[in-house]
Amino acid sequence: MASYDVIIIGSGPGGYVGAIRCAQLGLKTACVEGRETLGGTCLNIGCIPSKALLHASHQLHEAEHNFAKMGLKGKSPSVDWKQMLAYKDDVIGQNTKGIEFLFKKNKIDWIKGWASIPEAGKVKVGDEVHEAKHIVIASGSEPSSLPGVEVDEKVVVTSEGALKLAKVPKTMVVIGAGVIGLEMGSVYARLGTEVTVVEYLDHITPGMDAEISKTFQRTLTKQGLKFIMGAAVQKVEATKTKAKVAYKLRKDDSDATIDADVVLVATGRKPYTDGLGLEALGVEMTKRGQIATDGHYATNVKGIYAIGDAIEGPMLAHKAEDEGMAMAEILAGQKGHVNYGVIPGVIYTHPEVASVGQTEEQLKEEGRAYKVGKFSFMGNARAKAVFAGDGFVKILADKETDRILGCHLIGPMAGDLIHEVCVAMEFGAAAEDLARTCHAHPTFSEAMREAALACGDGPIHS
Repeated sequence: MASYDVIIIGSGPGGYVGAIRCAQLGLKTACVEGRETLGGTCLNIGCIPSKALLHASHQLHEAEHNFAKMGLKGKSPSVDWKQMLAYKDDVIGQNTKGIEFLFKKNKIDWIKGWASIPEAGKVKVGDEVHEAKHIVIASGSEPSSLPGVEVDEKVVVTSEGALKLAKVPKTMVVIGAGVIGLEMGSVYARLGTEVTVVEYLDHITPGMDAEISKTFQRTLTKQGLKFIMGAAVQKVEATKTKAKVAYKLRKDDSDATIDADVVLVATGRKPYTDGLGLEALGVEMTKRGQIATDGHYATNVKGIYAIGDAIEGPMLAHKAEDEGMAMAEILAGQKGHVNYGVIPGVIYTHPEVASVGQTEEQLKEEGRAYKVGKFSFMGNARAKAVFAGDGFVKILADKETDRILGCHLIGPMAGDLIHEVCVAMEFGAAAEDLARTCHAHPTFSEAMREAALACGDGPIHS
């Protein structure tokens, strides 16, 4: 029986980052993972493979729509789906092997198998029981479904099945207009699938700035995605090759159906804690099935901690990573901390969508006096040069102090551009600080500066 300072259960972004940080801080660390590869959902069946398919399908879109405009003449490429999936799998392999290397480099033991916690201080994997001063649950999440919808991962799929379909379908229905549904819907729409998104609410991307959300939906519609809004899915009937989605429109209670070759269920995710034995241990849970923790990631059972998708907060890989780092520092006697007010969110469609901080709707609700600085990418020279003038940047700042409260943008490289605002907010910067910072020309980032200028005397190029 091995004894450790820390055993982390799960090797996703929260678990593996937490394990590396623990090891760096001198704690004897092990990580339990039952998959054949490290990296959890994100690296194996989530963020990383979906970005590979988004990249590949975007290249096809460029070839079909923009190459000829630039004088690149010739036949558009045809899609070899098997090769595209092989490329995706290669990307996964490179990343998961990279984590294996980091574990060896940092002398972290990978305990292979599925864990349970028979009692505080003990982790059982297979027939072996390991001891640890601290046990950290980083077991992540799994897709949640709807009543009346049975997933087979062939015709009715979650994000996992959508990453490895046998062929590109002619028609696809996506249930849910959140991040996963819109990213995967985009991939297949670019590959020639007729994609229809069925959403319960009357707007896409719940919780996002409303103005961005409307622009985003218009943009996706132009790209060929169809939307049925305010529709409550009742059931999905699947045969071996087809599915029928029955839904009820909320505005008039009328019933309708839609047929598809594939149905993607993208209705969110729920914490995955099966088999850990938390109930028997008396670990307190929230009403939504998350593990309840205090401000230091500790559960109500001494010596057991939890981070990432298994606890409250946005289900984002980078939120889990930050918690992994903070938790490791706390266990090593330091003052680990996560600033939950500065956690960016990104949707990797084209154009990308990104946000950080508060939305206008939230500021109105709390009665905060604020000002808005907006700038369209049509006024950005670099964006126009690469056919990416759609979209805009919106910066929200406190009316009195000019302190940046949030930023929301849709446009080229939004997922990278958002971070200059994240850094600014981390330092409590004013919009004027950003406006007075020299930005290289011509770059997409100049749109960020122009939006900051718009919070003051006004932008230059608008």
